[in-house]
Amino acid sequence: MRVSPQARKKCPSLPEYWIGRLVKALDSQGRQRLLLTSLTDRRRFKAIDIVACYERRWQVETSYRELKQTMLGMALTLRSRTVEGINQEIWGALIAYNLIRLEIAKTALQAKCAPTDISFVRAFHTIQYEMRWAAATRSYGKLPKLLQRLRERMSELTNKKRPGRLYARAVKSLPKRYTVIHLTKRLI
Repeated sequence: MRVSPQARKKCPSLPEYWIGRLVKALDSQGRQRLLLTSLTDRRRFKAIDIVACYERRWQVETSYRELKQTMLGMALTLRSRTVEGINQEIWGALIAYNLIRLEIAKTALQAKCAPTDISFVRAFHTIQYEMRWAAATRSYGKLPKLLQRLRERMSELTNKKRPGRLYARAVKSLPKRYTVIHLTKRLI
């Protein structure tokens, strides 16, 4: 593949051509996916290993998105001024994430479905609501009953299967900008 002139202008040490490898794979729905990689040694990097690595990385990236966007709300939440405090906040968020995932897994087991069939976002909001309600009513003795109700509500949060696209994806054209007339030029 040819390296763009813009990229070579910014970094002259780039080669004129980039050698890549195209790996074809089938996803869980049976659709063909194309992966482009710079790992060109076919004996050392087998296609099945590249696909497995990509799938695992996709799961990790999805988990990061759930943690950052859903749980932390895209806000700067690390308020501590010390390294120990920041570590504590990060560990707290990771523990909360894993506890939510654990509850999703236990709910899926009861509902006889896959854990990925339950929406993380809606499960997070349900758990958040139930815990706030429990704290407000101070019903600590009713915690087992609360957890049972929580799992019943979460089992209703299964992801609905979306139909396929009706129309192919398309790139929208950029809106035309209005011409700007500078008043300083007219006054001169």
